[in-house]
Amino acid sequence: MMVDLETVFLRDPGCVLPQGFWAAVTVWLEKPHVLNKRLCGSTTQWRWEVSPAVPAESQTGPGEKEEPEGLGGVLGALSGISSPGQDGGMLDKIRGYGERAAASGTTITLRTLIPKANPHYPSVHPRREAVIQDIPNRLVTFIPLEEPNYGHFQVKKNNIYQIRLAHVKDDEWSITLSTLCPESWASDGVVYPKICWMRNELLSKLAKWSTEDKKSEFKSTLSLIAVDKYSTLYQRLKEKYKEMVKVWPEVTDPEKFVYEDVAIATYLLILWEEERLQKNLCEKQSFVDLGCGNGLLVHILSREGHRGRGIDVRKRKIWDMYGSETILEECAIKPSDEYLFPDTDWIIGNHSDELTPWIPVIAARSSYSCSYFVLPCCFFNFYGKYNRKSCKKTQYREYLDFVTEVGHHCGFNVEEDCLRIPSTKRVCLIGKSRTYLHSQEAMIDEQRKEYIKTQYCDPLDSSNKPSPCVTEMKDLSGHHDGLTDVADGHESSNSLKDSPEKEHGHWISNFQPREKVEQIRNCALLPRDFIDKVVLHVATLLLKEEKSENVVETNTPSWNKGGCLLLREVAEDLGKETLQKLKKECGGLQTLLRNNHQVFEVINSKVSIRDWRKEAQTATNKRREETKRTLSPEVLKTRLCWFYVNHPNSCPRTAESCPYAHGMEELRPSSTTQRKKLRQK
Repeated sequence: MMVDLETVFLRDPGCVLPQGFWAAVTVWLEKPHVLNKRLCGSTTQWRWEVSPAVPAESQTGPGEKEEPEGLGGVLGALSGISSPGQDGGMLDKIRGYGERAAASGTTITLRTLIPKANPHYPSVHPRREAVIQDIPNRLVTFIPLEEPNYGHFQVKKNNIYQIRLAHVKDDEWSITLSTLCPESWASDGVVYPKICWMRNELLSKLAKWSTEDKKSEFKSTLSLIAVDKYSTLYQRLKEKYKEMVKVWPEVTDPEKFVYEDVAIATYLLILWEEERLQKNLCEKQSFVDLGCGNGLLVHILSREGHRGRGIDVRKRKIWDMYGSETILEECAIKPSDEYLFPDTDWIIGNHSDELTPWIPVIAARSSYSCSYFVLPCCFFNFYGKYNRKSCKKTQYREYLDFVTEVGHHCGFNVEEDCLRIPSTKRVCLIGKSRTYLHSQEAMIDEQRKEYIKTQYCDPLDSSNKPSPCVTEMKDLSGHHDGLTDVADGHESSNSLKDSPEKEHGHWISNFQPREKVEQIRNCALLPRDFIDKVVLHVATLLLKEEKSENVVETNTPSWNKGGCLLLREVAEDLGKETLQKLKKECGGLQTLLRNNHQVFEVINSKVSIRDWRKEAQTATNKRREETKRTLSPEVLKTRLCWFYVNHPNSCPRTAESCPYAHGMEELRPSSTTQRKKLRQK
């Protein structure tokens, strides 16, 4: 008999069970890496519905579906399993699956679990598993298989486990994890985790997922390439380029950018390798990366044997470190006939901002054989900022659909995939093949031109209904994004629409690429007295919201932490002139308040005064990583404590525990300021 390791009880007020249970099982079946971080993923060889009491030879008769390769070996292993002693009941059931003595609604899936390439576990290899989903009995059984000879499987009985859903009463259910022999469980720490992990992590997650009534808007990660190849190559490239983290000269986070570009390069290299196999190509693909930024992706792809170059409006410090084999150009790309790449196989747009919707257009017009890869991030249309048009989708999903639509109108079969990168924007769009014949190119290009024109709405045309895109003509700072001022008479709407044919090969009028000198608009360069004034105003507003529960009772006199207000409510209390200044900054009021981390806490569009006493109490549970870090002595007591100076109850921390100065006598000169003065001399 199976031994129950753990049972979790859960309530289902939304009536999503048992369907929710099978949805959770599907995640663990198809995307085990979501939970087991030591896995790269899994591949499904086949899925077969067991037909009860039907001989195997009759399954392949006329009109019948052929059995997948390896099914006979798996069924043979299951039906031949021995059942000694007390284990007979469960093993008899497994043998029944193998002998097709199962009820309708039972499926067998053969999957391969792929571990991450890890130097700490060099002996761990991909493992096969037969997964039996017994729908009528709400039971799923995971049976490890060993394959000593090709197509001949043996069951690894020690690591068989089951997950069972049971209805208790009303809306109460239970999920139970069981195994055949807990004391004989053979854990390798990767494919087969320890029993305690199965009980504490796997079971609790399945219980949580089972009652969540939500579907992902996006596909599974790495759905278009081989996961096992990706795992091996990623580990090799990560090891090869890890030194870049130590010498990174940019102000950006080196680990994020290095490993993100390594992951993107890995994906492209696998994608291109599979394309060469499909098309029987010998030569590696060439590429151009438009808006290449730090150029690391170009550097990796070039080092791995692909001929290509990167173009960006602004040169980065790190460019000089790559060497002559990495070709990077400082140039502003404008959508026009001057920036076509007829001898290039792939156009890449990796966080290419205002160029993002133009990537499919440039690829389509470069040559019939040119493909593209785009990883959208910031939201731009052809003419400026992209404004959402529907509240039924997230802004990100809607923008991805827009860029996909552009690809379709350019004549591409567009595929979508999700990368494994440390970013919230990790969905890529790929155009590898066309929907039309080469001889139809001229006709399709006319359709592209018409589609681009339709993306512009003339605000002076009274026949047009108000559209969100009218507001896209200007951003918050007041300057134009890609359009001349129609209202001021500098350009008529007709001449704008005809510009692809008239303006020396330029496809639209007055396209505005990003500026060569990057403007800092994160509120950091606002006048100090302006920032102090806003901070004091907001803090005073919050302190007026004082309630009894907001007063922290201690041995010392009560400390008022004020109330909590929506950012919208705070903005309504600020003057018009103040709001105008903040609107010119990225993030506006929210950015300014978050920059003043010492004073405010901003969560879910709500702002409150930060309670440092409470922060200290919860640091162990909520911020373990942060507590490991210690402030450099150089920055301690170099600024006055805002609470000591401005709060009616002073600072909630003692002078010894507060990193800020409690009074002028504690204030120390900042070494950073001193270094800046020395540089200026």
